[in-house]
Amino acid sequence: MEPTDLVPVLDGVRRWSVWNEPRKLWFNGHKLRIGEVSVVIDPVPMTEAVIAGLSARPPALCIVTNRDHQRAAAQVRDRFGARVLVPRGDAAQLELAYDDTVDDGDVIAGELRVIGVTGAKTPGEVALHWPARGLLVVGDAAIGRPAGALSLLPADKLPDVTAARAGVSRLADLGVEVVLVGDGDDVLADGAAALAALAPGPARAPAGGGAPGC
Repeated sequence: MEPTDLVPVLDGVRRWSVWNEPRKLWFNGHKLRIGEVSVVIDPVPMTEAVIAGLSARPPALCIVTNRDHQRAAAQVRDRFGARVLVPRGDAAQLELAYDDTVDDGDVIAGELRVIGVTGAKTPGEVALHWPARGLLVVGDAAIGRPAGALSLLPADKLPDVTAARAGVSRLADLGVEVVLVGDGDDVLADGAAALAALAPGPARAPAGGGAPGC
């Protein structure tokens, strides 16, 4: 499937997606408008239509949440001159030219708070919290499946499933309403409850793939 167009998710938040057939999931890139600054997170490949949409307010920053989400970050940098920020804990394993690293406690664009996710697939995995909007962006810490809920990556992708559940469920303490995901469907309501549901306990089997815009 071709990448989708750039679609509105919330005021100041847009998304575009590409279908991953082996995993039966949409992989997503997001664009956030934070004041006068546009920030792209985990960008996936872009069509000319997506590039045109991003060009209306070109991204100044491109954030990669983990070593496996390099995706189209180089394309965003080359096309828009965006500064590329990557997790400090994964930087040595990236095959990507970047401008700076970020780590737990950093603040980006005056609003996005970087949160290190313990027990994740990679040691540097970060989430991005926008407190004023009650919004959290996750990379591989959780996936949006089934629609309206969250699940973990397959167990063989994680060093310790119990630790991964504990790490992502702690994010529920942020009390967010919205969880934007790198893979699957964004959760646009009751995000904290969706995160809390991943607390350690019996394994939960993920359901079907969903579609962009859900």
